[in-house]
Amino acid sequence: MVNDVRLSQIDETNRKDHYHLTADDRCYYLYEYTSHRDYSFSATNNLISNLKKKPSQADLPHYRYKSQVIGTCGRVLGAALNPVWLACATLVPVPGSKVTGHPEYDDRMERICRLMRQPPPDVRDLVHQVASTPASHETGQGDRVTVEQLLELYSINEAIAAPAPQAIGIVDDVLTAGTHYRAMYSVLTDRFPNVPIIGLFVARRVFPDNPFASEGL
Repeated sequence: MVNDVRLSQIDETNRKDHYHLTADDRCYYLYEYTSHRDYSFSATNNLISNLKKKPSQADLPHYRYKSQVIGTCGRVLGAALNPVWLACATLVPVPGSKVTGHPEYDDRMERICRLMRQPPPDVRDLVHQVASTPASHETGQGDRVTVEQLLELYSINEAIAAPAPQAIGIVDDVLTAGTHYRAMYSVLTDRFPNVPIIGLFVARRVFPDNPFASEGL
């Protein structure tokens, strides 16, 4: 991973890979994560594998890599963003699949957001999730949470809704179908209808030439 990485924008050439996104969505990513390949396939796959290590593994030696890549993601994302935008924007991390209090609750996205610049930017958990869901990367395609299900679970945390954001960045680790982004966008747009919103992702999912290859994922 290098420090001069630039953000790429989702456009008509790759939007079909993220079918919940529309032509009006402005979503940006740093890297490409290859599905159906393990951590050894690429530097990005290794980064995402470390980023998604479970909190229940905190006592294991390899868990230290999680904090290292959280720092890397925060620094690289922050360096890739327009500093003027970052100074006035509100970063909203996508809630993890497990709610606060669950043994596998993971605040990695909030930590990444807070490391994007110093002093830390305006980071707010504006979208609250009321119940845990299965982690998307651990479920089959047919068992993954839907936009409609997430809309039932998401609500605005009114305690931190003021002052109203000037601009919002929805921040997540991997853009797959765009399910969580779509639900987050809907909830935030309903509450802040005139605020511009973009999506920021560490990586987008891409598929290998043989998507059915068995790589343990």
